[in-house]
Amino acid sequence: MPKQLFRPDGTKIERTSKFQPNITMWNRVEGRPRTQNFERALRGEFRDALWALSKQWQTGEFQGEDAGSVILAKVHMKTTELNKFKSGDQSLTYSKQVPLEVQVETQEIPFEQGSEEISLDLRLLMGRQWLKLLKKENLNLKNEYLKKYGFVIPKPENESHARKCAHIEVWQSLSAVGNVKKESNLEDPSTEFRAEGKLRNCMDGYRLYKYLYENSLHHAYDGIEGETTVLDNQTKDELDVLGDKFVDWFQKLFYQPTNKNNSSWRPSYLEYQFECSAPEGDGEKVLMADEYYHGHLDWYNLDVHESLTRLQDIEEERTVLSPENSFTLSFIPAPVTFAGMPNSRYWAMEDWRTNLGAIKPNTTDINQLMVLDFALNYANDWFLLPYTLPVGSIANVAGLMVTNVFGENVWINAAGSGRDEDWQRWSMFHLNTRGSMNVPSDLSLVLLPAASKSLEGRPLEEVFLMRDEVSNMVWGIETKIPLATGKSKRGKEAALELRAKLQQFVSEDSIDINTGLSENEAKIRYQIVNSVPEQWIPFIPVHKDNDKREIQLQRAAMPRILEGMNTSIPPKKIEPRTSLLRNGLDGDSREAYFIHEEEVPRAGIRIIKSFQRTRWTNGKVFNWIGYKKEVGRGEGYSGLAFDQIVEKKDK
Repeated sequence: MPKQLFRPDGTKIERTSKFQPNITMWNRVEGRPRTQNFERALRGEFRDALWALSKQWQTGEFQGEDAGSVILAKVHMKTTELNKFKSGDQSLTYSKQVPLEVQVETQEIPFEQGSEEISLDLRLLMGRQWLKLLKKENLNLKNEYLKKYGFVIPKPENESHARKCAHIEVWQSLSAVGNVKKESNLEDPSTEFRAEGKLRNCMDGYRLYKYLYENSLHHAYDGIEGETTVLDNQTKDELDVLGDKFVDWFQKLFYQPTNKNNSSWRPSYLEYQFECSAPEGDGEKVLMADEYYHGHLDWYNLDVHESLTRLQDIEEERTVLSPENSFTLSFIPAPVTFAGMPNSRYWAMEDWRTNLGAIKPNTTDINQLMVLDFALNYANDWFLLPYTLPVGSIANVAGLMVTNVFGENVWINAAGSGRDEDWQRWSMFHLNTRGSMNVPSDLSLVLLPAASKSLEGRPLEEVFLMRDEVSNMVWGIETKIPLATGKSKRGKEAALELRAKLQQFVSEDSIDINTGLSENEAKIRYQIVNSVPEQWIPFIPVHKDNDKREIQLQRAAMPRILEGMNTSIPPKKIEPRTSLLRNGLDGDSREAYFIHEEEVPRAGIRIIKSFQRTRWTNGKVFNWIGYKKEVGRGEGYSGLAFDQIVEKKDK
């Protein structure tokens, strides 16, 4: 029988249909007010005090200590600032007006590669700037400078212009901006143009910049005067002023190293190496970086050089006040807060926007495990003592004392104190100290004057260094090669186009025309060595000097063997076309290029060269060219083979 239902006043409830039992569910614990008075609902009352005490015992709250809250803190700080920078054997005075990252990475913009002129886009940009300066000062000398610093159209029938004419886009660009020269002297830039030829409105501004920059005695009007052009002294003075403006404009547009090649880049290590220092007492605190290649400079790239207490003196020291400072601050500590942190108040829920449960670290993800451990186990146990540091400074906490609500003063020791090699020492944002096992840890905090963010352009050059265990050598594969226009092209395409162009210069009379094999001729032949694509540059293992065990990698060269070429003349060597692998080829005397064998792991490495841009704290924009190294693609096989029997093909 169904159960009879009654109203609160005792009257029966008449049934009109069959009774359906309901299932009541609760999915959250919260106060549910039935009236407009919320006072009782917000109290969070307990009907069972023993249950609350049991929960406190279960969570371990009875094991806590009666520690007073922090209400006051005093900290004694010692700071200093970086003022010296050393790359290679050259020490310079460092100024915070330039980001340290820019000064370390910057490379000279390549305008020449061997005997070939490149970076046409920048040459045109500089030429337009000079013509604008002339127009602004109402100097009617445009045609004179176009004749003096004009471009030459490369000729496809000239073998010395093969690199320019092999790529159709390069030849088209140079033909569009170039002028026709007299046949008598094609290579002389000062040769007069044909009278019937049209003078292009394009000027090579880099040639003018190079002429003015390399010698302070050079003038912008040199070589401009002629039979029809005579300059007075006032015009020459105006051109000298414009020449200085022109040089300053380019140096502000692109940051260039003080020397021709930035010595911070070590080609044999494929990394940047530098040192910097800051005054500390009677000596200096020297920081060194010998494995920087990441593309972003930060504190973990530096180590403290314990044995070196001073960099070499600079001839012109910076005349500023002593950067060392020492003072004491008193302030009220603020609790550390973060999104999703455990809330210590009863009935208060954590921020739902931070889902710590969605983090699923692996057993090797130590950083994520540490973050989770801190976020889930600590709430109001950490305090923040804000202190603002200037960029480029090194700070050290000499002492810290806190006062709690009971009036007790507690001296706080640094958690990272002790020996630097102690694995149980807790440390964060601290530098490693070079030295023996008993070197004391360095507790200073370094705030480098490096760019927080930078824009990186498309790679101008890209090289993969890959191990080939079959041929027992390392190959430098040029996957992106710079062209004369200033743009890049795939290395494979550029190599095939250049080879096809050089093949055209092989005399047709020298090609052995053989209609087929004779009856008694063998159908096989002996091949000493085969060939590889021209963008593959070999590095062979050689012994180090005065060492019979250790080896290093030396750049070698493959011969360029063209079909039908004269075998009595030794073939020319294939040269790399990227500045990364041309180290030692573009100087006054050619030098061998060595890479340390341990720098090329089994995974290989990828090196790129690109333009970068950043804005500094004073609003100034810096543009520079730098290198960056990454992990490669692993091992590979070039297909190089020796002493083979191959089938002779019919011609």
